[in-house]
Amino acid sequence: MKKLILLALSVLMFLPAMSQNTRKTVYRFSIDEEIAPPATMRVEKAMQEAAEIGADIIVVHINTFGGTLDDADKIRTAFLQADRPVYAFIDNNAASAGALISIACDSIYMHSGSSIGAATVVNQMGDVQPDKYQSYMRSLMRTTAEARGRRPDIAQAMVDPDIYVEGISDSGKVLTFTTQEALRYGYCEAEVESVPQLLEHAGVKDYVIREQRYTFIDKLIGFLITPVVSGILIMLIIGGIYFELQQPGIGFPLILALIAAALYFAPLYLEGLATYWEIILFVIGIVLIILELFVFPGFGVSGVLGIICLVAGLVFSLIGNVGFDFSGIPGTLIGNRLMIVLVAVALSLPLSIWLGKKLFESTLFGGLALNTEEKTDEGFTVAGKREQSLIGRNGVAATILRPAGKVVVDGRNYDAVAQIGYIEQGQPVTIIDYINGSLVVIKN
Repeated sequence: MKKLILLALSVLMFLPAMSQNTRKTVYRFSIDEEIAPPATMRVEKAMQEAAEIGADIIVVHINTFGGTLDDADKIRTAFLQADRPVYAFIDNNAASAGALISIACDSIYMHSGSSIGAATVVNQMGDVQPDKYQSYMRSLMRTTAEARGRRPDIAQAMVDPDIYVEGISDSGKVLTFTTQEALRYGYCEAEVESVPQLLEHAGVKDYVIREQRYTFIDKLIGFLITPVVSGILIMLIIGGIYFELQQPGIGFPLILALIAAALYFAPLYLEGLATYWEIILFVIGIVLIILELFVFPGFGVSGVLGIICLVAGLVFSLIGNVGFDFSGIPGTLIGNRLMIVLVAVALSLPLSIWLGKKLFESTLFGGLALNTEEKTDEGFTVAGKREQSLIGRNGVAATILRPAGKVVVDGRNYDAVAQIGYIEQGQPVTIIDYINGSLVVIKN
């Protein structure tokens, strides 16, 4: 009898431990936004956290209309390579890129009234892209469906309206499944209304749910690495540098450019996209452009190399290359990031000129520019007799005139501006006019 009591006590002592060992840890996070760099960052963080806490199951709550193909491919790959089951819970929409990442999950569960499909590749205007993009997407959908034991012809029909699947899709229409249709053709395990119901259907009885930890800093980084914000920061960088070059000296435009550069590169560096050499490449580009403007005359090698280094630094910081190895980077990603940078750079200069004009003309910043006219009939005079008397005389450029600079006439320095182009230092010149306090000169 004593032995039976001791045995019973031992069993009771071990029951909590046994319960802990059978309890499953479920890690849950959401993709309820456009499939873009912030979503990729969220998924990478989720997969890392799930591994750190030893999660047994990952449940991803999906509600998205899609996004960029490159980011969808990164998320798809992360799900396919996961070393623990990944369950998709589609709540309302899994369209386009959302369909691809859903199919990459081990199991798909859908809320009533949800849909999955419509994965044709379109541009930002909603226009269908050329067939080379559709072919790549068809391949991704097909291989992903095959990897998860789902019908690849159905996955391809979600991309290409020309694919006919007997009894399921008509030629000429992109395939989209409702919840019941997805259930019927193996693209959904069950219709569920909540994560607990999903887990119950999956046979998980005893579990604890751990939610993704997403801090304010994570949200800020996600916001800063969006393509639109990255483009705006590039415009501020280029515009600030342009303003500063117009009026040299450490002022507000330069400070703005430095802040924008920090906000552009810091999040990308923290996320492992930008590395030190890409930042150095960008800085070298700025230095070369400044040297071209103030040291080397004309638009030559220094200027061209500067522009190439600047653009390359900005573009490479937006893609996940390792050093100079770009073998694993899709050409579409490089082209997309290059377009973002070139558009931002192209817009920054005309906008800077327009904004500068508006700032100086506005009443708020009117004090930055002198608009008062001092007319000669009111007793004011601009031209000095000495400078007026130099018209027609010869001199020598004391500095490079690009177009403003200094000239020497009879051993005396004068402010001058070249009428056409630039003039080298030491070049003989002829004074042809005197306007706005400066001699107007031409090459001899």
